[in-house]
Amino acid sequence: MTYADAIVLRLRQLCAQRGITVNRLATLSGITQSTVEDIMAGKTKNPKLKTLHKLAVGLDMTVSELLNFPEMNETAFEDE
Repeated sequence: MTYADAIVLRLRQLCAQRGITVNRLATLSGITQSTVEDIMAGKTKNPKLKTLHKLAVGLDMTVSELLNFPEMNETAFEDE
């Protein structure tokens, strides 16, 4: 699993749990819908910390909470 795959997996899980769409996540985060769609489609391979922070705030959590999930913590990421 790549870093980008892990982020997408986490965002999909959180959106499903909260019953929100990608468009709603973008609105809550103050990020353009196209940026969120690019992340979700895997086009953005390495989202900036600032973007992850905005997504976390939109989901009412901290960046550390956003990134604290088994797939992220158990994956050894290789240089791409």
